[in-house]
This record gives sequence, C-alpha cells and structure tokens, in this order.
Amino acid sequence: MSEKKASKKTWAGKPAKKLEPDRRIPKKVDISGAAKSNYELTRWILIIVMSLLFAVLLYPGLLSKPKQYKLGDIAERDIKATHEFLIEDTALTEKNRLKAVREAPPVYDFDPSGSNALGRLRDAFEEGRRSLRSAPGEEAASHGPSATTEAGRTSPALPSFSKERFSEILGLQVQEEVFEVLKKTGFPAEVENLVIRLLSPILHKGVVRNKRELPSQMPRGIILHNILTDIEITVTETERILDLDQAKRLIVEEWKKTSQPVLPPDLKKVGLVLALSLLEPNVTFNKRETELRKEAARKAVKPVYFKVRKGEMIVREGEPIRQEHLLKLAEEYRYLRKDKFLGHIPAMAILIGFLLFSFYLVTGPTRSQVPSKKRDLIFQALILTIFFLLAISANFIAAEVARGFPFLTPRALIFAIPIATGPMLVSLFQGMRVAAGFSVLLSVLTALVLGGKVEFFVYFLVGGLIAAHGMKECRERGEFIKTGLKVGLANMVLALSIETLHGFFYTVEPLVACVTAFLGGILVAVITTGSVPLVEMAFGYTTDIKLLELASLDQPLLRELMVQAPGTYHHSVIVSQMVEASAKAVGANPLLAKVAAYYHDIGKMKKPLYFIENQVNGQNKHEKLAPSMSSLILISHVKDGVELAKKYKLGQPIIDIIQQHHGTSLITYFYEKAKEQAGQRSDKAVQVKEEDFRYPGPKPQTKEAGLVMLADAVQAASKTLVDPTPARIQGLVQKIINRIFSDGQLDECELTLKDLHLIAKSFNKTLSGIFHQRIEYPEPVIRAPGGKRAANGNIDQPPAGDSRSQRTEDKKKNGESLRRLGLS
Repeated sequence: MSEKKASKKTWAGKPAKKLEPDRRIPKKVDISGAAKSNYELTRWILIIVMSLLFAVLLYPGLLSKPKQYKLGDIAERDIKATHEFLIEDTALTEKNRLKAVREAPPVYDFDPSGSNALGRLRDAFEEGRRSLRSAPGEEAASHGPSATTEAGRTSPALPSFSKERFSEILGLQVQEEVFEVLKKTGFPAEVENLVIRLLSPILHKGVVRNKRELPSQMPRGIILHNILTDIEITVTETERILDLDQAKRLIVEEWKKTSQPVLPPDLKKVGLVLALSLLEPNVTFNKRETELRKEAARKAVKPVYFKVRKGEMIVREGEPIRQEHLLKLAEEYRYLRKDKFLGHIPAMAILIGFLLFSFYLVTGPTRSQVPSKKRDLIFQALILTIFFLLAISANFIAAEVARGFPFLTPRALIFAIPIATGPMLVSLFQGMRVAAGFSVLLSVLTALVLGGKVEFFVYFLVGGLIAAHGMKECRERGEFIKTGLKVGLANMVLALSIETLHGFFYTVEPLVACVTAFLGGILVAVITTGSVPLVEMAFGYTTDIKLLELASLDQPLLRELMVQAPGTYHHSVIVSQMVEASAKAVGANPLLAKVAAYYHDIGKMKKPLYFIENQVNGQNKHEKLAPSMSSLILISHVKDGVELAKKYKLGQPIIDIIQQHHGTSLITYFYEKAKEQAGQRSDKAVQVKEEDFRYPGPKPQTKEAGLVMLADAVQAASKTLVDPTPARIQGLVQKIINRIFSDGQLDECELTLKDLHLIAKSFNKTLSGIFHQRIEYPEPVIRAPGGKRAANGNIDQPPAGDSRSQRTEDKKKNGESLRRLGLS
C-alpha cells in the first residue's frame, strides 16, 4: 500500500522511476458478485437453450407426426428426403435371389465302386458256397456237381438255401433256371468275378436312371458328391454319365469281348444275366442337400440398394402412392422415429453446447477489458439464432426454386445466403475479435444445416471474416456497400472453386454460381444498412456512424445547451478538442471521446446559473445556500445529464462517460467550507462527512471516460491562470493530473503511467494553442478570499461572490483598457 501511495506522489507528468513505463495502474474492475453471477447464469442459460433449440431444428421430424400412407393413396403434399439414405430395391433383390436359386447346381451322391450291388453279390455267392460246404456228401451228389471248397473237398448245398434266400440277399428276383445252374455248379467264384468285371467300369463312369433328368441342369452342371472320398466335382458334360440303357449296352458289349474258356456257356450267360440284373444307378439325386445349397445361394445374394439424396422428391402432391413410394417413405419415417431422434438430439445438443462454450471462452472479456454485459450475450444469441433459421429456410427454398428453373441448382442458390451479415453486425457493435469467433461458430452451424459439407464451411467463414474486417473502422454508411462488394468478389472466387470441385467447370453452372455469390455479397450490405439503426435502438449500441451524427453541432441537445448554458457549451467544446488529440496518443477512440466531451455536462442545463461559467450578472446563487446544499446541486448535474442522455438516446457509451466523468472525486471547496462552518459552531456534535461531498461515481471504467475526467478538470482550472505561459500551463496540467491520480480516480480504467505522460503532453500542446494570443492586462486579478478555489467548487476558478463595488471598479478599468487598445 505504501509503495502504491509513493508511486502516486512521485508522478509529475512523466513515468516514475520505480515503475515500468507500460505498467498498468492497479485497476481491478469492481463489479459486485451478484452482477457477475447474473452474467454467468445468463451465459449458461443461453448455451443450454440454444443447444437444444439448434439440435431440434436440425432434426425437424420430431416436431410433427408423419402421415402414414397406403398403396393407392393420394399424396397430400410434396414429401422430400430430409437426409441421404440407401433403400433396398426389393423387386430386383428378389429377382436376383430367384436367379441364384435357379442357378444353384443340384447335388448328386456318387458311389463309384458300386459297393451296394457288388457287396450284395459277394454276400449271396459266399453264403451259397458256405451252404454247400455244410451239406452231407450223398445229398450233395444228388443235387448236381460238387463245388470245390478251400480244403479241396466238395460239399453239396443245403436244402435250406433256396432261391428265395439267394434273391433276398441279392436284392432282386433271380430266375429259377439261373439259380439252379449256380446251385449245381456250387456258386463258382468265376461267375462272381465275371459279374464284378462287367459292372465295375460302368459304375465308375456313373449311372443315372434316366438322362432326361439331367438336360435342364446341364448349363450350370451338377455336383457329384463322392460318398467314399467326400470329394465334390462339377460335371457339365453328359457323355461321362450313363443312363441304364447305355450301361446295359456297354455291359453286353463287354461280355461279348470277354473270353472265359473255363466257364461253360451256361455259366457265362448266367454271369451276363446277373450283371444286367444287378445294374442300378449309382448317381442319385440328393434332394435335402440340394435344397440346403439353394437356400445358401439365396442368402448369399446381397440386397440391391439405390441412393436417395437429401432434398430429393419422394412423392409429389396429388400423385398416387406406389410401392416404390412406400419403400422410400418407410425408410424416411424410420429415420424420423422419435426414439432415434431422442438419441440424436441430446448428442447434437452436447456438440453444439461445447461449441458455444468454446466461443464464449475465446471471445469473453480479458482482464484488461470492462466485463461484457448481458446485452452483449443476448445480442450474440439473437443474431446467431436469426441466421441459423435463415440457413434452414434458405436451404428448403433453394431446393424449391431450383425445381422451377432448370438453369439453377440448389447449391448455386445457397451461395446467395447472406450469412456474412451476422459477423458484420457483431464486428460493428462488439469488435473484430468477437466477430471472428462468431464467424467460425455461425459457419459451423450453417455447414451442419447444409449437410456438414466442408466447402460450405470455408465459403461462409471467409465471407464472414471479410465482412467483419470491413467494419473494423467504419465511420460512414458507404462502408457497408464497399464491404458488401468485397464479400461478393470473394464469394465469386470461392463459388467458382466449389463448382470446379464438383466437376462443373465447362458448364453454365459456374457462371450462375458466380452471379448468385456476388448477389449474396450485395445482400449482406443491404441487410446490414437496414439493420444497424434497429440494433442501435433495440440494444442501445453506439457506432462510429451514430457518433458522427451526434458530433454535429446542429444536434438539438447541443443547440439547447448553447442557448441555456453558453459557458458550459464553450467549456465542452474546448474539452472535446483536448480529449480528441490525447485519445489518438493513448490508443483510445478519438471520436467517442470527442462526442462524450460535447455532452458530458448537459446536466447543467437544468440549473445553469448555479455554475460559474454560466453566471453573467455577477450573482452567485451559492452564497445563500449551505455547503451541503450546494454540493447536492453540483452532484445532481451528473444524474440530470444521464437522464437527458437517455431521453435523447445518445447511447450507452456516452451515458457511461457522463456518469463517470467525475468519478468519486471530492468537491473540495464546499467540503472545506462546511468544515470551517462546523468549526465555528458551538455545537460540536454536527460532523461533516467527506462522503457527502463526493460524487457517487462510478470511477472511469474506460480510457475515454478517464480522458474526459482529466480534460474537464484541467480546462476548468486553466481559466484561473493569470499569465498562461507554456511553463505555467505545464505546471497546472501536471498538478491536476497528479491530484486525480493520487485520489485513485484512475484505478479502474485502462490508462497507464505512460499514457498519463502522453496525455499531459497533449493537453499542454492544446492549451498552449488556445492561450498563446491572450493579452495580459496590467490590472491584478482579483481572487476569491481564502485561496484559489471557486465558489462552485471548480478548482482554481475565481468565485462568483465578489462585491458589487469591486465588479463596478473592474468594469471601469477594463473599459479603459479596451479604449486604449482601440477596441471600444
């Protein structure tokens, strides 16, 4: 604390040695905890509300229940796809599946060894021989020739082994004469081998009952499943597979070629008969496996889909509902189901919420700035919502308009959406830094509306940044048109690039897109021009354009000030000259400082004669008032000024400067006078409180407010200089700035010690220019008794309480001086 006081006392128009030149004065902005909490609460409410609102607007199907149509119904309205989706072509898919089933090759079981028939043959012959071996010798002799056994003995057949038993084992009806021949010969192995030799090559080729079962299958072949090896092969040629007739002919041919000298003709003929009788198909159709293969082929066919693009017409109004419409509507309604929406909306709301939070985090006030107000948050939210709704509406309108004009495309019409108006307005009223973040935010949301395409994000982002930059130093309404033209030209280049990316460079589409893009820039200028006055009235913002209008000395309020309080008017004009020059030096807004200086004392119009600069008849009304009453009258001019500023809609920045231009400074003259009167009274119980003689504040919060405070005090004090030489002016400026600085009035604004040095230098230059032609009169200047304090509390101004005789004498002396100068 002592270091702070010491630094204040050592300032004398240049930076103190112990402090760096650019170090800021301690100035923690004093806003109540309740106000800060209210601001934070407003911000979070806006984030939540806008996140939910934008998420719902991105999925509008939740807001209405779609009408359910049936086949043959008439569409009541045009129905478009709200998103891009794939839909199954069930007719084509089913056609492909049927084709796959038809083309699935049938499965046939193939037994190349003929194990079934040949196995029965072996069993029948073996049992016949075994029965002969078990029979008595005499009985066997009576039945015919003996059969040679493995031991070299002959055994007659058992009477129990009959033709029926032999036929049962073979699985076919054996002729009586064939059985008798075999029985008499003892079922010779030679006959068995002959039958096997005749059948085996035929069975290896494959035998089917009738080849007429195969021709319909031949184009795609059949699958032969070898039941022995479990190997499958596909056969497409009929020559390989034999039917029964072919197989029998081959057996007969092979039998004729066979030479068996040991076999008598009757046994050889029996072998042929048995071979032909045992011949049976060994390629059999496997129905169960074939059906399984067909079902697998059906399932293997992938569904056929066709794409429905976002915005594509599903069905037109008055058109009968067909099957294809029902398929598309079913998919559209499935996407719009509430349970799906209730999953999408919270997810999208979270994404948008984090996006909004990031925007507020990046564009919020820094430590060196006055905190943003709820008004700023509401303005940002309103502009964001308006242009988000504009993007949604324009997206649907573009699709409708493009239907009626073949040379237009929805994308070309989207280029004309004046999204850049949003960042342009935000830059005009809240600055380039906030507008840059706002442009990114709005471009992301617009791209989401338009299908999340990155080219549209870049298009609207670039246009928004150019528009925001154009409003950085806007002093006339013509800047709107200039900026709109710049946006339009940039839009043309971007639109041409986007059309080229989509492959439309050598068509008419790029030309149409360039025209609509340029019109979009013109719309930005037109909408901004019409919106600025509305925003100024609705939100109380003050642009440089409005400041220029207020700076005109023909303004009704200034003309009234000039008539009712001419001294105050003259004082305000000089203060405006001082702050305008110094504002340029310290990086403040010269125009705002100048206009605020014009109006900072308009509250004096209600009681002009109570301020010395307006007293023309020599009467000082404060002589008959108590010091406390006089201080209340002086303090009231701030309140009255704020009321007049609101009545004439001067704008919040000027209202704030009017309210802050005295800060909490002390009305020294009346405070000292009150203390003096209290000390002369016998009643010591009455105490004079310093806070009763201080302005209510607040202290200056901005550079412009601090400049007006300093210039107001310096200009008022400069009127008391007897000989306003440059040295005396410099000493006065340093003294006044030191006093205000030491009183802590600049603790909450952005002025640094280096700034104060530059301000003092600027004030010296301006005042020296004003006073350098002043004629110094030889007569002594009569000052107020008791020091250099004016009766109205303005520092170092002569009081209004001079005696009438003194004023008469001064008038005579001044008249003589004027006559000597030839001026009267």
